[in-house]
Amino acid sequence: MTIPRLLKLDDSFTTILVPGLRDSDDYHWQTCWARRLPRWKRISQRNWLQPDIESWGAAIRRELATCTLPVILIGHSFGALASWYQVQSRATNVAGIVMVAPAEPSRFELEEVITASKLKIPGMVFASHNDPLMSFNRTVFWSDSWGCELVDVGDAGHINSESGFGEWEYGLEKISQFGEMLLKIDR
Repeated sequence: MTIPRLLKLDDSFTTILVPGLRDSDDYHWQTCWARRLPRWKRISQRNWLQPDIESWGAAIRRELATCTLPVILIGHSFGALASWYQVQSRATNVAGIVMVAPAEPSRFELEEVITASKLKIPGMVFASHNDPLMSFNRTVFWSDSWGCELVDVGDAGHINSESGFGEWEYGLEKISQFGEMLLKIDR
C-alpha cells in the first residue's frame, strides 16, 4: 500500500536521499528505497569519509538544481545535519525535510553552524533511544528547537543497516504521511 501512495507523491515532489558518512551500503534503508522508488534521487560526491558540511551542501545543491518540482530531503546522520544546513542557509526549492538519526552537531564541531533555530519549512525527525551518535534527550531538544515532528522508534540503534533497517516499511509509511501533509499545506 505504501509504494503506490509514494508513487502518487512523485507527481508533486522530488525526493532526494542524503546519506551520511561512508554513504549507505547495499542493505541500508536509503539504498533499498532508491531501488524500489526509481524516481527518487540520491546525492553523490567524491569523499564520503570527510564530514565537510559545505561539500555535503554542494552535493545537495547539485541535485536541487535538476529539480522542477518542490523537494523533500531525506537525510541520515551527518546527511541530516547537511540537509538542515542547506535548508537554513540557502533559499531552495525544498518543501519539507526528514532527518533520520541526526548526528550530534558537536561531534563534528558544528555547534556554530547547526543552531537551535526553527526550520523555515515542515520537518520530521526519527529518533532512537540508544543511538550512539546522539542521545534521545538531545534529539528531543533538537527536534523541538527545529520545530519538527518527532518520531520515536524505540531502541533502534543508529537506524541503519547495522541496526537491521533495510526496507524499513514504517519509515516509508511515515514519509508518505508527511508528503500528504505537505500537499495539504501547499493548497
